Parts: sequence; structure tokens; C-alpha cells
Amino acid sequence: MTDTALSSTAAQPADGAARSPERRTRRGLPGGGLLIGAVVPVLLLALWWLVTEVTGTFTAVQLPPPQAVLTAGIGLFESGDLFEHMGISLQRVLIGFAIGAGLGLALGSLLGLSGLADKLLNPTVGAFRAVPSLAWVPLLLLWVGIGEDSKVILIAIGAFFPVFTAIHSALRHVDAQLVEAGRAFGFHGLRLLGTVQLPAVVPSVFSGLRLGLAQAWLFLVAAELLAAAEGLGFLLTESQNNGRTDRLLLAIVLLALLGKLTDTLLGVLERKALKTWA
Repeated sequence: MTDTALSSTAAQPADGAARSPERRTRRGLPGGGLLIGAVVPVLLLALWWLVTEVTGTFTAVQLPPPQAVLTAGIGLFESGDLFEHMGISLQRVLIGFAIGAGLGLALGSLLGLSGLADKLLNPTVGAFRAVPSLAWVPLLLLWVGIGEDSKVILIAIGAFFPVFTAIHSALRHVDAQLVEAGRAFGFHGLRLLGTVQLPAVVPSVFSGLRLGLAQAWLFLVAAELLAAAEGLGFLLTESQNNGRTDRLLLAIVLLALLGKLTDTLLGVLERKALKTWA
């Protein structure tokens, strides 16, 4: 049995998922998935317009109409503040996510592959995982200050635990017979990990990465709400203090769009990884 054969065997569930009826449906209806996914946002937008412009259920202070939020976005775009807030938030998320996800993959792999390391470190990691995100803020401000480092570290903490949990759990449940087969053919250490174990856990790894990315965006808002002079979290706080509900809603919409965009890009990488390993 060659490296390729073992990799193919390990990735068999992912290969089956790649040939699911859902994929065949997408092939038969080009763009069908995108159109279906747009139905709910369009309905929500229509409902938003209805309750603000037609029925008057909410006042402009409580819930500005969509065109008011669009106008606020145009105003920030013309002043140059829009891309500044979006750019700094995106930069913080990407750096923090890269650090947290990298550490999560490394430590999760260590504990997933080593029974001794798992017994030694897993209880401690589990205890830290139970600490609420905002509990880290005073300590980070005391140790690092209110600069970029504290925000990136907080985001990295948020991204770390979902990735660690996913890969640790996946590696602990890899088919033992598959691992033994790899060892019988002389695969050990990193070669065994790359040839047998990682292909078997690729779907779980990317599930953890996507959860970690979502957590990174959540922790970004927590960091920018408490100590920031720019970014979408800062825009939320400033808009609330100034009574600019239109800008507040704009910040929420931008966070949703950026979060979905980054998740989509990670989904593209996931499909490429599944094709490579499968």
C-alpha cells in the first residue's frame, strides 16, 4: 500500500461527501445555491423596509429605514472613514485568527496524538476554555496595554479553542485500524500524521477553523468595544454614544458581510483541501 493509497482510504468519508446529492444539484442548477441563499436576506430587507417606511412600527431612532443606513454608508465612504474602519478590523481578525488557529492546530495535534500529553495538558486547557472572553480583557490591558497587541491576543484566544477542540477530538477518534495499517507500512511520526491521520480529519479541521473564525469576529467586537479608536467595534460604540442608529446598524451589517466573506473564502480552501486529500 502506498502513501497515496493510504491517503485515499483515510479521506474516503470526505470523498463521499464531495459527491453528495447536494453537489449534484448544484451542478444541475448553476447558481441555484446562491439564489436560494439570497431568499432570506431579501425577505428580511423587505420586512425591514415594511416596518419602518410603510407601517411605522419603529421610529427612525429605534430602527432607521434601509435607505438611511445606505446614506450613512455613503457618507462614511466619501469621508474615507468606511474603509479605514473595515480595513483595521479585518486586519486584526486575520492576524489574530492566524495566530490562534495555528496554536490550536499545533496543540490539538499534540494532545490528539499523544496519550501522555492529553492526560497532562487537557484538563488545564479545558479549564482555560471555560473562562469567559471578557475576563481576559483587564489582564491583557494590564500586561500589554490598550494597543494593537492586546486586541490581537484577545482575538487569538477566541480562535484558539474551537480549532484546538476540533482537531484534538478528531485525532483521538481516528480509526485505530487505519493507524495500525500505516504503522505496519513503516509510517511513523510526521509521515504517519501527513499520510494517514490528517486526511482522515480534514473535514473536522475545517469545521474547527470556521468556528474559530466566527469566534475571532465575536472577540474582535469585544476588543474594539472596550478600547479602540478605530474599527467596526469602535464605530458601534461611537454611534451609540452619538445617537446615530443608522451608523450602528451599518456597522452590524458590515460585520455580517465581512464575516460571511471570510467564511466563504475559508470554504473555498476547504473544498480544495478535500479534493487534494481525496
